[in-house]
Amino acid sequence: MEYRRARTSGGTYFFTVVTHNRRKFLCDPDTVILLRAVIKKVMLQHPFVIDAMVVMPDHIHALWTLPDGDDNYSIRWSLIKSGFTRSCKESCKGVLSPSRIARKQQAVWQQRFWEHEIRDEHDFEKHVEYIHYNPVKHGLASSPVAWEYSSFHRYVRNGTYQRDWGNGQEILFSETVGGE
Repeated sequence: MEYRRARTSGGTYFFTVVTHNRRKFLCDPDTVILLRAVIKKVMLQHPFVIDAMVVMPDHIHALWTLPDGDDNYSIRWSLIKSGFTRSCKESCKGVLSPSRIARKQQAVWQQRFWEHEIRDEHDFEKHVEYIHYNPVKHGLASSPVAWEYSSFHRYVRNGTYQRDWGNGQEILFSETVGGE
């Protein structure tokens, strides 16, 4: 069976991108700086809006809106993953072993990623909540505000969330949200 990706020009999509063998290296501060730099570079070539995002030790969840007339999120993820991998060869100690570099294996990321096309405002809201609650769900933070690598802080600054949202409560999501 051939997998077919959803594609709507100018659409909004939720993504899960996972490290190879779920290796936990993404939340090293230098690695996050590198990831941000690569994403910004890709955004200059292929614009998109990051509506929400969280970087976890072994995966990323992101919600993007593409420009009108554009449905190619795959090229963006390909450039982000390959750009990050190339940059890691120079600066990410322990992410790529010298033997992997010599054999030109780029086993930093799983080959595929998971995407979901956002259907409506409710679906958008639930996926933003899922992204921001993910560190709590995985036991990495007591509340979303306690996780450094999240767009949650931007949502607090712009008044969408109170700082204590998701603190001390379990938030459950339907099976149609997250797909992790």
